[in-house]
Amino acid sequence: MQFGIFSVSDVTTDPTTGHTPDDTERVRSMLTIARHADAAGLDVFATGEHHNPPFVASSPTTMLGYLAGVTENITLSTATTLITTNDPVRLAEEYAMLQVLSGGRMDLMMGRGNTGPVYPWFGQDIRNGIPLAIENYALLRRLWTEDVVDWSGQFRTPLQGFTATPRPLDGVPPFVWHGSIRSPEIAEQAAYYGDGFLHNNIFWPMHHTKQMVRFYRQRYEHHGHGRADQAIVGLGGQVFVRKNSQDAVREFRPYFDVAPVYGHGPSLEDFSAQTPLTVGSPQQVIDRYGAFVEDVGYYQRQMFLIDHAGLPLKTVLEQIDLLAEEIVPELRKIVEAKRPADDVPLNPPTHAERVAAARTAGASGATHVGDGGDAVTGTRAEEAVR
Repeated sequence: MQFGIFSVSDVTTDPTTGHTPDDTERVRSMLTIARHADAAGLDVFATGEHHNPPFVASSPTTMLGYLAGVTENITLSTATTLITTNDPVRLAEEYAMLQVLSGGRMDLMMGRGNTGPVYPWFGQDIRNGIPLAIENYALLRRLWTEDVVDWSGQFRTPLQGFTATPRPLDGVPPFVWHGSIRSPEIAEQAAYYGDGFLHNNIFWPMHHTKQMVRFYRQRYEHHGHGRADQAIVGLGGQVFVRKNSQDAVREFRPYFDVAPVYGHGPSLEDFSAQTPLTVGSPQQVIDRYGAFVEDVGYYQRQMFLIDHAGLPLKTVLEQIDLLAEEIVPELRKIVEAKRPADDVPLNPPTHAERVAAARTAGASGATHVGDGGDAVTGTRAEEAVR
C-alpha cells in the first residue's frame, strides 16, 4: 500500500500565535512539505485545486512540475483536478506535460468540486456537475489516446482535426483516480473505465465509506476489469500525532476548535468518533488505520491531511517524520499481511507497469487499451454512467 499526504492549501491564522501566512509563504511551505515527505520516504504528495480564498493551490501542474525537478522518488498527484470547470483540452495538455517532466512519476484525481461560486467564474453551472464530469472526462481520454480528434458535445465548442501536445509519455496516459464523497455516478464512472476510486472520507463515518467503496468494487467487476477485490481503491485520512496522546490532544485542540472547515461545530472528541480524524499517539493511529482494511477490503493508497488549520510549518514537518518513522512502517506490515491474494494489486499501477500492459494488449490485437485493459469509446462511456 502507498502512504502519502495531501494539502488543501488553506491560508489560516494560527490561533495560538495570531500569525497568518500570506499566499507566497503558504505556497512555499507546501513545496517544503512535499520535499520533506520525499526525503522522509513517503510515497505520495498531492495538492488540491481551488480558485477561491482562503486557498492558494490554483495551478496544480505548475506546483507539481516544479516538484518533479526537486524530488527524487515521491509520486506527485492531485487531491482534486476539477474536471467540471477546466477545459479538457487544457487538462490533456497540462497533465501530459507533467507526465513527461516527471518521467511518469505522477497521477491525478478527478473531482467535480463543491464550491458553488466557482462554477460561474468558469462559465459553468453547478447543477450540471455530473454531466460535465461525464462529458469532459470522455473527451479527455480521447485526447490522450487518439492522435487526431473530431468531437462535439454539449459543454464546449467542437473540435476538428485536433491533436493535443505533448503526447502522453510512451503513448500511455497517466493513471487516473476519481474522487467522490457522495456521488455514485462518479464511482460508476471510475468503475466503467477501470480507473481508481478514492473516497476522501475525512468528514464521513466509515459506514458511508464502506457503501461507496463496495458499490465501486461491484461495478468494476461488472464492467469486466477483474474481480471486485482487484479494484484500485484509496482513502483519505486525517491525523495529529505526538508521542503521548494527551500532548497531541492538548496541542491540536486550539486548531480544531477554530478551523474553517469544522471549527465551532462538534467537539474534537465527537468529530474523531464519527470520522477518521485521529488525534493521539502513533500506536492509536496504527490501531485505527490498520483496521480500515476490515471495512473496505485491501486498498492501495492511504492519504493523510496534516498541514491545515493554521498549523505551523515546523509542526507539519514533525508530523511527516512521525508518520514516516513510526506509523507507516507498522501500517504496511499490518495492512499488507491482510492482502487476500497475490493477484490483488499491492499498489496503484506504475507508469512502467501500464506501459507493459499496453504493449501486451497491443500484441494481442486490442484497439486501444484503457486503464482496465478494455477498448472504450467516449460515447459508450457517457451512456454507461448516465
